[in-house]
Amino acid sequence: MGAVPWMAPGVVPGAVPGNGRGGAGGGGGAMADPRRPGKVARYKPPATETNPALEDPTPDYMNLLGMVFSMCGLMLKLKWCAWIAVYCSFISFANSRSSEDTKQMMSSFMLSISAVVMSYLQNPQPMSPPW
Repeated sequence: MGAVPWMAPGVVPGAVPGNGRGGAGGGGGAMADPRRPGKVARYKPPATETNPALEDPTPDYMNLLGMVFSMCGLMLKLKWCAWIAVYCSFISFANSRSSEDTKQMMSSFMLSISAVVMSYLQNPQPMSPPW
């Protein structure tokens, strides 16, 4: 390796000054890797079958609330119910796991979006406050 023109003579590029070892990490070529691959323990998430308290019920509750508010928005023509249904569907999607049923999630989304669309098609005026 040649000398770098902007460095002082005798300085090795990547060397840490003062520790006596070459290289950026200080390992050099003489020392062996101190890590032991046999002692590595990979993380495994706890099984929810053995401990049902670890399962989060929030996505299921939000999915149910979204469906209830969607039906209220569709049947009673309440725009605020339809918007709350969209909000609950987003919360349910954000808190769900990738292994959960996506068909039910998508049907909840479609129902809440259709509630918003139908309530605005029937009455295109801006939403009035519920109080």
